[in-house]
Amino acid sequence: MIRSIDKKTGACLIVFFLSGLMTSTILPAAAGSMVDHGIYAELLAKHVQNGVVNYAGFKADEARLDQYLQVLEQVDPERLPREEQFAFYINAYNAWTIKLILTGYPGVKSIKDLGSLIQSPWKKEFVRIHGKTLSLDDIEHSVLRPRFKDPRVHFAIVCASKSCPPLISEPYRGATLDAQLTRVTSDFLNGPVNSRLEGNTLRVSSIFKWFAEDFNKDVVGFYLRFAQGELKQKLQAGRDGIEVKYLDYDWSLNGV
Repeated sequence: MIRSIDKKTGACLIVFFLSGLMTSTILPAAAGSMVDHGIYAELLAKHVQNGVVNYAGFKADEARLDQYLQVLEQVDPERLPREEQFAFYINAYNAWTIKLILTGYPGVKSIKDLGSLIQSPWKKEFVRIHGKTLSLDDIEHSVLRPRFKDPRVHFAIVCASKSCPPLISEPYRGATLDAQLTRVTSDFLNGPVNSRLEGNTLRVSSIFKWFAEDFNKDVVGFYLRFAQGELKQKLQAGRDGIEVKYLDYDWSLNGV
């Protein structure tokens, strides 16, 4: 009798233990637990200064970058809350772009060097996320732009080129994403390199030409949301007569 009770008790304990183990592994993902961007934060702080990327440093720490990419690969982004998911795909785009550059570094002078006559580097399928292999274009044009519909994303994803928005020295995070997106957009638009108001001519990045629909084909209106100081005053005063022209794009590497 005692042995019978012991067996039943043991069986119950095993079931209870397994149930608890399953719960501990399933619930965090189902609840949309945040992604650990710790390794990426460490690498960005170490190898990115004022938007300039030290690719030699990343090359030396490539094993650490690979560890972070493995973290991203194991995440199911569909289980993340919306802002965390948005931040996840921005970080994935930027981190995998660095990895792409490292495949040709130090010989690569431009990300375009890593493409071919029949395939651009942005169409290479090498990004691994939750069992799928994607391209950078897949992330940008099939996820980020259509799903989140936030034009500020164009100033957060970085294509490793000098005319791209600068890569910031920290990961994007869901809790601070809105403020981060506003900051990088404002910095890009108010900087002297990517925007010039010459009389009634506003010279802007070609990003506004390539993705005109994302900005509602109203470059000046978008600028007025984020412009500061004298630039904003001049745009407000002459809005109706301002002509928009696009700056040439420098595809050389955004590195040291």
